[in-house]
Amino acid sequence: QVQLVESGGGLVQTGGSLRLSCVVSGPTFPSRYTAGWFRQAPGKEREFVAAIFWNVGNTRYADSVKGRFTISKDNAKNTVYLQMNALKPEDTAVYFCAGKPNGDFYSPTNYNYWGQGTQVTVSS
Repeated sequence: QVQLVESGGGLVQTGGSLRLSCVVSGPTFPSRYTAGWFRQAPGKEREFVAAIFWNVGNTRYADSVKGRFTISKDNAKNTVYLQMNALKPEDTAVYFCAGKPNGDFYSPTNYNYWGQGTQVTVSS
């Protein structure tokens, strides 16, 4: 059973940076898998942030974070990262790491593995 554990959240001021990590274990993702980051703010639906294809490393981003966030992976460490720069108060949310077989990566309902989430709070 694949397990995902996120870390790296915290409180940061507007314009600041954070790097989230997601360790994949028990076993790692198969090669034809996609790793994604989602976020959920209070009272809102879970939304797509970024995705990376595990075998080739191609990436996709939500328009709201494009140019500010970078998703990456370290296969040797079985870890997915989300580097978040130029943070805004509207980025405040619980951030989740997730995994799914390759295909539609945008909808959270397509993901079958989820981490517990890590809180990111951006103060104005």
